[in-house]
Amino acid sequence: MKRRTFVKSSIVGATALASTPLLSSFTPSKSLKISLAQWSLHRSFEDGKLDPVDFASIAKERYNIDAAEYVNGFYRKSATDEPFWNQMKERSGKAGVKNLVIMVDDEGDLGTADKQARLQAVENHYKWMHAAKIMGCHSVRVNAFGDPDRDTYRAAIMDGMSRLAGYAAKVKINIIIENHGLFSSDAALIAGIIKDVNMPNFGAFPDFGNWCLSAKWGSTQEDCDKVYDRYQGVGELLPYAKAVSAKSYNFNEKGEDTKIDYYKMLKIVKNSDYDGYIGIEYEGMEKEEHEGILITKALMEKAWNNI
Repeated sequence: MKRRTFVKSSIVGATALASTPLLSSFTPSKSLKISLAQWSLHRSFEDGKLDPVDFASIAKERYNIDAAEYVNGFYRKSATDEPFWNQMKERSGKAGVKNLVIMVDDEGDLGTADKQARLQAVENHYKWMHAAKIMGCHSVRVNAFGDPDRDTYRAAIMDGMSRLAGYAAKVKINIIIENHGLFSSDAALIAGIIKDVNMPNFGAFPDFGNWCLSAKWGSTQEDCDKVYDRYQGVGELLPYAKAVSAKSYNFNEKGEDTKIDYYKMLKIVKNSDYDGYIGIEYEGMEKEEHEGILITKALMEKAWNNI
């Protein structure tokens, strides 16, 4: 078993956070709006049991969820095919599902120190912005990977994100960073970058689970050498959030996640100014995907109604 270490903010930062409405005892009246992240069913899509083009109808018919978040990896061959995306929009409309986000992976590091590679990574994302626009999505989720040196990374990622958000503004799409490992899971760093870039269509996509600072993709389902406090991290990113991901792993006999305190996490979200959808992203291995989604949905509803 690897020794786990936890990153904490300074005493001043922690005191400031504790004094914000995020951690207050007052819980406002706010409805729970649940969406479904396509990654929750990635094994079923990858092995051909389900067809990615049917995702919207699957969300509605199987789970009674009327909002969807797509993963670009299932549609790479159709990335620039406008008729395909128009058909996807038509499919979701018939299903009564609202399209929210396209999550983009493997299009290059937006925070690399190599300027040419960084510019190429920016351009690689353009096609997904156009697909998102056709689909009626409000955002494209991007990864904030890059140089291993913190100062070099910060300068490079600010440049890459500024360029990307500038282009996205022209098509009225948001660019949102998800904590996905390495520097992208340093919430204080990312919040500062978003603040300094200072563009209205550039924000965050806080995920309940990806807080490993020592590994790319950042999963905390298994052991990790260096972990950012998940509750603090979500709280720090929520002021900039345009979407929220309810990651879930495995469950105890009460149907509660064994890694994430959903009551504590959803109270932080409920007490914040964020009033958008919270997306189910089941990633556990002990349950079948279908069952994992249903348990997560029930847990979200139970926790939300009891905080």
